Amino acid sequence: MDKRPASAADAKLKALSKKELIDLVKLSSRMILALDGFWYLSVKELAGNAKALERDNWVWDRVMRFYVDELARLLNVQGRDVADYMKVMNPRPEGLVLEERVEILNRNDAIRTVTYCPTIVALEKEGEGRDAIHCSATCSEMRKKHSKLFNPAIEVSCLKIPPRKSKDDVFCRFEYKIR
Repeated sequence: MDKRPASAADAKLKALSKKELIDLVKLSSRMILALDGFWYLSVKELAGNAKALERDNWVWDRVMRFYVDELARLLNVQGRDVADYMKVMNPRPEGLVLEERVEILNRNDAIRTVTYCPTIVALEKEGEGRDAIHCSATCSEMRKKHSKLFNPAIEVSCLKIPPRKSKDDVFCRFEYKIR
């Protein structure tokens, strides 16, 4: 845990009820995703989609370099296999906005299926076809990079990405494996 002395922020958080804390985390999670989306759109407007995707990947790469180890420390996850990685990535703030299903096949093999993604819903609604490239241009690459930060032996395979065939279809599916 954090070794710093209690702060005014700690006191503010301790004054909240459990429900208020949960709601605050959910709101913060939505805000992180909205901030990312607005930031991306501003770069797209100024420099085009290719540059916006490049910068989006750059930002998420830097954030996750810090984030993966901090989450593992916070959750007291000591191991570095795929099942441990799933534990670490499950409560990540941006992941709380998604609806995901994780199937742990064994300690070194798991499948994560996204059953709801607000980003893809927004891109589908936009109707410019960016839903068809978003996951391959950003999510797939970031999932590979993030898992390597946790354990370089983890391999990520994309099993399904948009576009979806129907509104009932899953959004994406990835397999995480150590051979």
